[in-house]
Amino acid sequence: MINVPDVTLNNGVKMPQVGYGVFQIPDGETTAAVTTALEAGYRSIDTAAVYRNESGVGRALARSGLPREELFVTTKLANSEQGYESALRAFDTSIGLLGLDYVDLYLIHWPLPRLDRYVETWQALEKLYADGRVRAIGVSNFQPSHLERLGGDIVPAVNQIELHPYLRQDGLRRYHADHDIVTEAWSPLARGGEPLADAAITALAEKYGRTPAQIVLRWHLQRDTVVIPKSATPSRIRENLSVFDFSLDDADLALLSNLDRGHRVGPDPDTFDGA
Repeated sequence: MINVPDVTLNNGVKMPQVGYGVFQIPDGETTAAVTTALEAGYRSIDTAAVYRNESGVGRALARSGLPREELFVTTKLANSEQGYESALRAFDTSIGLLGLDYVDLYLIHWPLPRLDRYVETWQALEKLYADGRVRAIGVSNFQPSHLERLGGDIVPAVNQIELHPYLRQDGLRRYHADHDIVTEAWSPLARGGEPLADAAITALAEKYGRTPAQIVLRWHLQRDTVVIPKSATPSRIRENLSVFDFSLDDADLALLSNLDRGHRVGPDPDTFDGA
């Protein structure tokens, strides 16, 4: 069993540095995929209301037989449910689908600045935290300007953002470091795996005797980033966790960092206002 290291959130809660993401996995296939991930050694599972597979995640967790305290479960509020009362109702729906008494991390999925409801939504998350229904609260896809407006009594524990070698996000990462917010990368390999075919990355894969995906994930880990790689292929699920028995040297870390193009595979958080 692979021993995945933890990162400590700003409220003392520990979160595995590598988790398993279920974005775009149909609900009917999610139970088998999450079961494979749990058997491989993952203990952190990341889903969202908008993925429509929380029930599939819940079935896998229930069937695993693993103690609840060994699991770290993240879900996210659907954009259509932003607002104080609607967020509280949406959380009740999510927790029911997951079949859990609490979740470990609950996130606002997008800021949706034109809607301008993320401040009152954050107040709802603070209530859930105060009521002991979540162990930590955070955000996803928030820019520094959005984070500054949140206010409230609690600093987000996590900001889950698009982050990969083609989108380094150094300014946002510095903001996180200054405010004790953990950086978590969604799409750490970039959707479609575009950077994995980059000549620089394939050369490093050959040098270290690893796959390109393992090289990129190792780059993330050595930059103190939490990652949630997604795959429905059992061999790749296991492969993405086998990244703790080697290290990239400083020159190779710098080489990967220099691949930055400012290239997004997802929406721009400053303008995205989708459902």
